[in-house]
Amino acid sequence: MAAREQQGHDYLQRHRIPELLQRLGALLLYHRPENPREFLIQALERVKAGRRAEGEYPYLMDEANLGAMFELLDVVGQGHITPVQYKEALKTLGLSTEDLQFGDDMNITLDVFKEEV
Repeated sequence: MAAREQQGHDYLQRHRIPELLQRLGALLLYHRPENPREFLIQALERVKAGRRAEGEYPYLMDEANLGAMFELLDVVGQGHITPVQYKEALKTLGLSTEDLQFGDDMNITLDVFKEEV
């Protein structure tokens, strides 16, 4: 990879642009608004406000969706999932797994799952 190309790649990764674009695309497909550009502008404004803790971050899934996803992962109904299952769920949702701080022997409960996702 050429130096300029690597710099561009590093810039995108540092600012998590691929994840942002994937999330915006998912929001578009989920909501299918009549005016997609205005919808994206509003979503980006909510992201900006959410980062300043002034508003709610635009979520694709609500608590019921997260509960259903957790139940699918916790197939035997133990009330928890493994960090490996949690990491795979994050990847499936297109979320970053880089900053995870869970030990391999820790169990992820529904409350932790909802809070973190």
